[in-house]
Amino acid sequence: MNSRKWVRLFLTTLWIGGLTTLIISFVFKYDSYAEVLKPFQLFELFGLLLFFAGLGFIFSIISQMGFFAYLTVNQFGKGIFRSLWVPVQIFLIAFTLFDLVYFRYQAAEGASIWPFLWTAIGLLGLSMVVAYIKAKETKWHAFLPALFFMVVVTSVEWVPALRAQGSDYVWLMIIPLFICNAYQLILLHRITKPSEKAA
Repeated sequence: MNSRKWVRLFLTTLWIGGLTTLIISFVFKYDSYAEVLKPFQLFELFGLLLFFAGLGFIFSIISQMGFFAYLTVNQFGKGIFRSLWVPVQIFLIAFTLFDLVYFRYQAAEGASIWPFLWTAIGLLGLSMVVAYIKAKETKWHAFLPALFFMVVVTSVEWVPALRAQGSDYVWLMIIPLFICNAYQLILLHRITKPSEKAA
């Protein structure tokens, strides 16, 4: 990938992260907007919009760092584990989903396990859709590496929000992260030469 294509990928992902976070902030941070709309405070509203857009840019950069780290890890995994890399990825996907349910449930005293279970199921289901699209547009053995990226890497990138207090930032972060990761994964093979396709 030449520098022009990399800049295109970087900038489009950056704007997707910023715009997505800004849009969903109207849902998950409605109270913050309500405070500056009643009474209407123009400068405070402008500052709030800048804050959430900037937060989205940060989420986008985290996503891009995770994506390029994944490309490196995937190549190392193929070289080190060879034929075992497939079961290793399956194990890491399963462990990550287990971690999203069990350890978060243990940390949340008195909470129901169902929200954590549905979160993991939702992440797996949407990741499978993205991995299917990736495999259909490239080659079918790209399905598992794509699923690994969407589940494991996205979860690792999500850790700061999972440790934060309150569920609003949990959702405010995961949605842009997931969209940015899916965008990069699907776009990669479209902006590289056929001989350079990566899973």
